Amino acid sequence: MAATSSSRKQREVPQLSILVVDDDPDVCEYLHDFLASEGYSVTVLNDPTRTLEQMREEEFHVVVLDLMMPKLSGIDLLGQIRENDDDIAIIILTGYPSLETATSSIEHDVSAYLRKPFSLDEFREVIARIAKKKGLILRREDELHATIGRQIRDLRKARGLTLKQMSRRTKLSVSLLSQIERAESSASVSSLFKVATALDVRLTELFGTF
Repeated sequence: MAATSSSRKQREVPQLSILVVDDDPDVCEYLHDFLASEGYSVTVLNDPTRTLEQMREEEFHVVVLDLMMPKLSGIDLLGQIRENDDDIAIIILTGYPSLETATSSIEHDVSAYLRKPFSLDEFREVIARIAKKKGLILRREDELHATIGRQIRDLRKARGLTLKQMSRRTKLSVSLLSQIERAESSASVSSLFKVATALDVRLTELFGTF
């Protein structure tokens, strides 16, 4: 994997690619479903001995690694990964945290050390932090449209406004407003300004937490 640019310019990433290594099939399925729903490309492995082979076949931005696994311990695998790639982000998962494994994780420059069970919000924040540190752009254009549409719909409903009422306020068609809310059409800056004015909010509020 190419090293992070020293200029700190963000790299366009069509889809963040994550490798999950855990011998527990239920954990793999749980993380796969969650991460896929977040829009990431996810590969799961139950056999830790296949990790380096998988990393040679595909390019990953993040490895999620369980520490307690048969055949090969997570700490040993962590060392092997770092010998082959000193840039990839690594998230450690463990149900049995200890000073020894925490110290080893720090020595191998892991991005996060999470104790099971962890919350999805915690995991989501870790991914966002990693992306920011690595200079990756997680959000694609279609995700931006979805965020704007969802924010407009929520603000409109919170004010008890119908699409027809919004149409009268903005001079935009009901059809266009509906398409914007459903992320089926990108809105011009002019249209977004009219929507923000009608909702009595700043234009930037339409972008939510994007």
